[in-house]
Amino acid sequence: MKIAVVGTGYVGLVTGTCLAEVGIDVTCVDIDANKIEGLKKGVMPIYEPGLESMVVRNYQKGRLNFSTSLKESIKDSDVAFIAVGTPPDEDGSADLKYVLAVASEIGQHMNGYGVVVTKSTVPVGTAEKVRYAVQEALDKRGESISFDIASNPEFLKEGAAIDDFMKPDRIVIGVDSDRAEGIMNKLYKPFIMNGHPLVFMDIPSAEMTKYAANAMLATRISFMNDIANLCERMGADVDSVRKGIGSDPRIGNRFLYSGIGYGGSCFPKDVKALIKTARENDYQMRILESVEDVNDDQKSVLFSKLTSSMGENLTGKTFGMWGLSFKPNTDDMREAPSLVLIDKILSAGGKVVAYDPVASHEAQRILGDKITYVSEPYEALNNADALLVVTEWSEFKVPDFDKISTLLNNKIIFDGRNIYDKNEMKELEYEYHCIGSK
Repeated sequence: MKIAVVGTGYVGLVTGTCLAEVGIDVTCVDIDANKIEGLKKGVMPIYEPGLESMVVRNYQKGRLNFSTSLKESIKDSDVAFIAVGTPPDEDGSADLKYVLAVASEIGQHMNGYGVVVTKSTVPVGTAEKVRYAVQEALDKRGESISFDIASNPEFLKEGAAIDDFMKPDRIVIGVDSDRAEGIMNKLYKPFIMNGHPLVFMDIPSAEMTKYAANAMLATRISFMNDIANLCERMGADVDSVRKGIGSDPRIGNRFLYSGIGYGGSCFPKDVKALIKTARENDYQMRILESVEDVNDDQKSVLFSKLTSSMGENLTGKTFGMWGLSFKPNTDDMREAPSLVLIDKILSAGGKVVAYDPVASHEAQRILGDKITYVSEPYEALNNADALLVVTEWSEFKVPDFDKISTLLNNKIIFDGRNIYDKNEMKELEYEYHCIGSK
């Protein structure tokens, strides 16, 4: 099989690389020539564990290629994945201009039957717009080439994307022809050897599935954060509550951790897009609107705890921050809670010295020199007035608390991810603030 993947961002690069890993001939296409040349040299545009070595290995073996020419890459392709960005518009809706531009270009250059697959997260109804864009381009050429459209939403977790793709818990594909189903079944057969299902459905349902999945996960997070905030006021412990409800098989124990809100490229964008889609169809997603409100407020919870302890005027105070990315094992800073916290601290007159294992360069691109970046976690604590734990990187989970106490001006920790034991903190005589427990 010959596959073209248009877009070398997070989804496109992981998809193309993993398909090449099982022996498929893949060309990843991007308009950014510098990115393409970098990939040929093994320079990754994103951080994802295990990705670099897999890209280099498959490129060297000739199974994975990189190009700026969609015209050349689409020729004789069995499947063309559209994996370009769908950034939120000003009204919260998904901006489809890049998706439809690629669809049009595919129609301009395809030379035989193929399946055009939307891999980007797109609203219900996008497939028909893609179909129209391809057909319109073919009509302008005066060509009568048959093709099919499919929807194949991704469910990759940043930081675990390779495993998620190679050993998926399910693969969802929306098709409207037996021919397209046969090709997609052949394409994904190597990835379902673990017995997990390849789920075929109609195209609108596949498009909705991705939004519904992310909205449900975002809902669980905001629900637990709401419960955590109530626990604090009533003297309950949210971690105990989490264990209690998570042991119910109807609920399960995943995505029940409280913290300082979700971020990233998916949950915030997709929740907004689904709310907007509902409004366009004369329906109000009341639960999701509340999910969004809770999450926005939750990003300020750690700052509220900080000012309650240290006063609203933070002039002359310095805070050591551990973690900048929105979650561990990624350098993604999109919608990261750290950005909200940093902005509030700076506005109150405080200073921030931050450490993150991989995201400092991305944070510096966004924040510039507004904060200080260090290359070692304990360096962030020198003469700091408190430690702020913002991202639950593994290297933060068992620190040297004796060393921390010698570096900080005050033995104060604000733990936004509840990674430390409050009883141990009490024994060590730390002033410890977490989420969902006094």
